[in-house]
Order: sequence, then C-alpha cells, then structure tokens
Amino acid sequence: MKVVTSIKEMQIEILNHKKRDESIGFVPTMGFLHEGHLTLISEARKENDIVVLSIFVNPLQFGPKEDFSTYPRDFERDCALAEAQKVDYLFYPSVEEMYPHESSVKVVVQQRTDVLCGKSRPGHFDGVATVITKLFHIIMPTRAYFGKKDAQQVAVIDGLISDFNFPVQLIPVDIVREEDGLAKSSRNVNLLPGERQQAPVIYKSIKKAKKAIDGGERNPEYLTSLIKEMISSETDGEIDYVEILTYPELKPLERIDHTIIIAIAVKFSKVRLIDNIII
Repeated sequence: MKVVTSIKEMQIEILNHKKRDESIGFVPTMGFLHEGHLTLISEARKENDIVVLSIFVNPLQFGPKEDFSTYPRDFERDCALAEAQKVDYLFYPSVEEMYPHESSVKVVVQQRTDVLCGKSRPGHFDGVATVITKLFHIIMPTRAYFGKKDAQQVAVIDGLISDFNFPVQLIPVDIVREEDGLAKSSRNVNLLPGERQQAPVIYKSIKKAKKAIDGGERNPEYLTSLIKEMISSETDGEIDYVEILTYPELKPLERIDHTIIIAIAVKFSKVRLIDNIII
C-alpha cells in the first residue's frame, strides 16, 4: 500500500492505471475506520483492479458548533487496517493541500437537503458535494462506495453524479451493525455507558415500524408516532427527527406506496446518532 499526500502525485498514479485500462474502486472516508468502512473496502476490492481509500476530515461539512476539532482521528491504526484490507493507495491530504486558498467556485446542493440531517445542518451537504467533486477529479474512480447509513449523503451523491455527468458508478453498501443492532459509527465511542445500552432502541423502533408496514400499515404519521413513542420512553436521547420519505428523492408522502426511507436522528449528551432503513 502506498500513502499519498499530494494531489498531483495521486493523479499521476491514477492516470498510469487508467492507461492500463484498470478499474478504480474508491472509498472516501474521514478516517477512524470501523467495520462499516472495512465492508466498503472489501466490496471495492472484489470489484476493481485498484482500490483507493481516502482519509480526509473535511472542514467544509462541519458547522460552527459541530465537532471538527474533536472528530476522532487515529492515522496509524487506520493505516494498518487499510493495509490489512489490501488497499492499493491511501490518499491522505492535508487541509492546506485540498483547500490552498479560498475557492472561487462553490458547489451548492439544491435538492434532497431540506430534510433529515440537512434540515438542521445548513451548508453541510454543500461541503460534502464540494469535497466529493474534488475527490472524483483527483481519483477518477470507476466505482465509488458509500454506506447506506448516511442515506441522505448517498441520495445527494446520486444527484451529483447524475447532474454533473461523472463517469462514476455509485455503489451503496448496507449498514454494518453491532450484535445488538446499533449502526457502527466512529462517533459511537462518545456514548456514555448508559447511553450505549439505550442506543440500540433506535434500530428496534425502526424494526417495529417495518413490522407494522409488513402488516399492512400505510400511514406515515402513525408510523412516525410509533417510533417517537418508543425512543422517548426507552432512552434519554433527544429526538432530532423521525421522517418517512420517498427514496432517493427524499420527498414527503401521504401514503406509503413508493420506495421509502425511515430515517432517525437522536441526540445523546456528547453524540448525535443516525440510522435508517430503505424499504
């Protein structure tokens, strides 16, 4: 595995592989790798000649009161995990390398952002779209792998690829969970012990709603109230949102007769957890 910190060097390496008509699988991350990331890498390894993993904590997608400075980082551990997964290139640029000066052009996401996480994080997905646009130009991937845990992000990247005609195939990968159902996340380390015991209720509430849908329930309002009641009664977390929307368009609906997403965000004392299911 080769660690590359320079954009120019990364592009030269990629172009050499392109000349040999080799496929490039790309896994963009902010590091502090967990099993969810490793699953993305594993999928990329199966389907491509070359696998590129990026680690870059992108300041553009953090709001003024969000956790950029405290976002967990452990590059040596990440490096060892990436090497064990047979990653070919680890792209590890600095903020100065990625953003050497104030940008003259800004990527603004106009749809699929006024709900779920985007509703309470204005500008977040503009930052995501900007960095992914830059990374796509640097890595020039054949396929890009994103976890369904950040389903709104997947929907935004789907729109980005379509609207900007990127020659990239988007590969969404299923959520990886702990044995008790909690979606794996770099932020789970910030849960207090009691909160860690309560956190699996989020997924249990989703499963309860899915069971109701399987039984014939089609009213989104009833289903969201079912979820909220369970989370409020069985955890100390503060519900940020519970939404049922069409997917990937992320539009509201009065009756469940489309492909939908049930998405939840819950704030605990030091961390905000998200989870979802696409039906």
